[in-house]
Amino acid sequence: MKKAASSLGLSSLFRFHLCSMVSPRVEEFSSSTSQCAYDVFLSSRGKETRKSFTDQLYIALLDSGFHTFRDEEGIEVGENIKPELWKAIQDSKISIVVFSEDYASSCWCLDELLMILKRRRASGHEVLPIFYNMDPTLIKKQKERYMEAFARHEVQFIAEVDERKVEWVDKLKDRWAALEELADLGGMVSKDQDDGDESKFIQQVVIAVQDKINRTILNVSPYLIGTHTRAEDINTWLQDESGDVSLAAICGMGGIGKTTIAKVVYNLKFSSFEGGSFLENIREISGQPRGLIRLQKKLLSDILRGRKEKVYSIDEGIAKIKAALYCKRVLVVLDDVDKMEQLDAILGMRDWFSQGSKIIITTRNEQLPRAHETCRIYRVEKLDDAESLELFSWHAFGQDHPTDDYEADSRRMVHYCDGLPLAIKVLSTSLSGKSLDVWKSHLEKLKAIPNGKVFEKLKISYENLQDEHDKNLFLHIACFFVGKDKDWTVQVLNKCDFYTTIGIHNLIDRCMLSIDFRNKLRMHQLIQDMGREIVRQESPYEPGKRSRIWNHEESFDVLAEKTGAEKIEGLILDMHFLKGVAEGNSSEVVFETNAFAKMCKLRLLQLNFVQLSGSFEKFPKTLRWLCWHGFPFESIHNDFQLDNVVALDMRYSRLKNVWDGRKCFSSLKILNLSHSHFLAKTPDFSLVPNLERLILKDCVNLAEVHESIGNLKALAVMILKDCRNLRKLPTNFIVLKSFEKLDISGCSNLDELPTGLMNMKSLKVFLADRIDISRLLSTTGEPKSRYAFLWSLVQRFGRVPQLSRSPLPSSLVRLSLENCNLSDDVFPMDFSHLNLLRDLNLGRNPIRSLPECIRGLSALHILRLESCTELQSLLELPSLEILQVPECTSLQRITYQSSTSGPQIIELTNCGKLVDLEGDIKLEPIGNVDAEVIKVLGLHNVQSMTNVEMDFFNGVSANSTSSGRIERLPIQVPRPELLLCLCTFR
Repeated sequence: MKKAASSLGLSSLFRFHLCSMVSPRVEEFSSSTSQCAYDVFLSSRGKETRKSFTDQLYIALLDSGFHTFRDEEGIEVGENIKPELWKAIQDSKISIVVFSEDYASSCWCLDELLMILKRRRASGHEVLPIFYNMDPTLIKKQKERYMEAFARHEVQFIAEVDERKVEWVDKLKDRWAALEELADLGGMVSKDQDDGDESKFIQQVVIAVQDKINRTILNVSPYLIGTHTRAEDINTWLQDESGDVSLAAICGMGGIGKTTIAKVVYNLKFSSFEGGSFLENIREISGQPRGLIRLQKKLLSDILRGRKEKVYSIDEGIAKIKAALYCKRVLVVLDDVDKMEQLDAILGMRDWFSQGSKIIITTRNEQLPRAHETCRIYRVEKLDDAESLELFSWHAFGQDHPTDDYEADSRRMVHYCDGLPLAIKVLSTSLSGKSLDVWKSHLEKLKAIPNGKVFEKLKISYENLQDEHDKNLFLHIACFFVGKDKDWTVQVLNKCDFYTTIGIHNLIDRCMLSIDFRNKLRMHQLIQDMGREIVRQESPYEPGKRSRIWNHEESFDVLAEKTGAEKIEGLILDMHFLKGVAEGNSSEVVFETNAFAKMCKLRLLQLNFVQLSGSFEKFPKTLRWLCWHGFPFESIHNDFQLDNVVALDMRYSRLKNVWDGRKCFSSLKILNLSHSHFLAKTPDFSLVPNLERLILKDCVNLAEVHESIGNLKALAVMILKDCRNLRKLPTNFIVLKSFEKLDISGCSNLDELPTGLMNMKSLKVFLADRIDISRLLSTTGEPKSRYAFLWSLVQRFGRVPQLSRSPLPSSLVRLSLENCNLSDDVFPMDFSHLNLLRDLNLGRNPIRSLPECIRGLSALHILRLESCTELQSLLELPSLEILQVPECTSLQRITYQSSTSGPQIIELTNCGKLVDLEGDIKLEPIGNVDAEVIKVLGLHNVQSMTNVEMDFFNGVSANSTSSGRIERLPIQVPRPELLLCLCTFR
């Protein structure tokens, strides 16, 4: 409510009073509230509280489902109280008066108070006074102070309207009597809140309102940052009044805000149903004695509007619930469901619900609702950085932003919370009012030990995993495999006696794990911290007695002191992460191999840039994964126990000869020797017969790949990227039936491709960036193959004759030929047979237009043409999902084969010459545009316009949200008569 100005003069005040006397008569107050239009009428002194306390109270009331009236427009000086405000007071079940120290200085507030109390005296209208930052006894104890305010009012009107003095004095007496009456009502005092937490006081007000108007509402936080946007879809679903009984599930990790969202939508939509019930904490209550019966009794009481029913057995409860639901359209929320039998117990009763009823469940287990085809699933996303900081600030500082001194540490704390509302609320509340030293100390502690409240809440998800197998798998992933490739992880952990695929699936269903677009395992930071804390608590003060050691400092101590025990299953030590050792001193620290002697269960070991001395004979034989970046030896000694190793990662090694001897490593499936700059030749692959992935990236001195690679029947991936000294590939690997990926990007000295490459029916990915086209299609010059002949034609005539065949197999799904010197004149590949190709990269090539053969690729989804600076047009593109043409500075025109086949995402950064993008934008000479259109667009003074800049909104984003990608396109207009005209937006 906007107050009248404190300098209100006599004429204005007289006009205000006179108008109020002749205003239309309102209807008599009714003692019944059943027809009230509003739940709450909120009155306050705007100057003091409107932008702080009252705003938050208003939002909290709305979020709790109370239809609340507050004058948003305000009243201009001298204006009569609007009749709709009188009616709002009359049509409200309860009035809240926020009384502050300067309340009495507003004539407007005092007259509004008179009307509220008039209704109270006439009909028993509920009034809840709130004394904000003041003592209610102040009104009587400091009567003189308030009388001074009243005297100022009196002086103002006496000077101009002396004949109405008696009437105005009476009015002042009524106002003062109203103040005293308000003080006598008691009400709620904000200063009585012990810890000064304004949000808690607001919640107490909401609960008091609930009690006074006898309406069941659910308690929600006063700061619902981001909640409403995440509740939009489910609110839309609730508004669907179709006849069926509908089911929806709100899913997400613990503490993400599922229950809060459910409460908000329940409070907002409850009144539109004939009955409703919100059953909280089903997981916890159902596990207690007679827990299910208690839930049944709560459901019955809610549906029957408070009537208590005796229930002695579950079967009896079911029968009574069936009778209570008969012919009632209801809203039922089941909070924190974690078992199928809990859900089935309700879904089994769906036939009893009347048409139009809605059932909402909240769960951490997405598998539960997925088992029911008709259930809609709404996944709750974490808060973004801005939302997180705002929520943190409200709880820590009582405002929407941090104070200056605390901003940096606030952002660090928010980063740690990673968008989890529970953690943000817990940590911000605990730090509120604390010094910066305490904040910094708390941040350091969180790096080692998570907050106890957050840990216990998140641990529920771990405890509810279905068996020890999934629990141990979760701990392994939390400690060692977050950020790793999913398929690689499956291979390693399957050899650790895990059923990894189904286990990962179960963890994803429990919202404890996810897989990103690059097939990497992702886990919320606080979920990962929870898992690691469970392991730390196995032996808080003796790391060597834990099952897993991931902290580099603790691993260093365990190896240095030789305290590693039998229990250890995994250990990680990277010397580059140790303070004082990271900067070139790691070679000075040497551990002894016998430090591992007692670790007879060790399966996962990472020793990056670690120096070991001693015999490897007693090294653990149980290893499944060995990661040893910077391996310091020239060869792997014959006494090294690698019999059971599945994945061997020795990047940045000093290896020259990989194997020392003829020992067979039959379990090895993944070998990564990338960045081993001393390696001149690969090992004899007959010693690793089951190898599936060979990764030799940036082995700059590698000149030869052993011919025995052709005997690896299981080989699927070979990466030779940036092996600049490699001149040829073995010819026999092309017969492999399982081979799927070949990466020879940057092999700039490679003379030729194997002639039988096109016959590899299993090859799906071929990456050959930064290789000149002449080396791809010609031989060493000795045999005069047909490709060498064709290349001679290219050199002689400057163009390529039509090819009937291509050296690439038709099985390809992804092809990258970036920066291969392809041009319109030198493009000797016919791609038309690549019917399965989905992803094509031709970036950084000097092509001017799209080759004809590409237009017929019906399966193509992604076309990448970044930095093709000579590209001028892309005509009749096939149907695509993503088109990438950033830095195509000469590109002018893009069209499609069909008007409806435009890509969902177009990346157009720095395409300054683009004038025609079919379906989105077209730039035309001003002379071709109708004069009326020019007039409407306001383009009269075109002569002065030399450069036009426009914002381009295109398509939809990859996750199908409504937000589009925005690129700024500076359009150069050299002559005014060529001024562009924006025609369409898709």
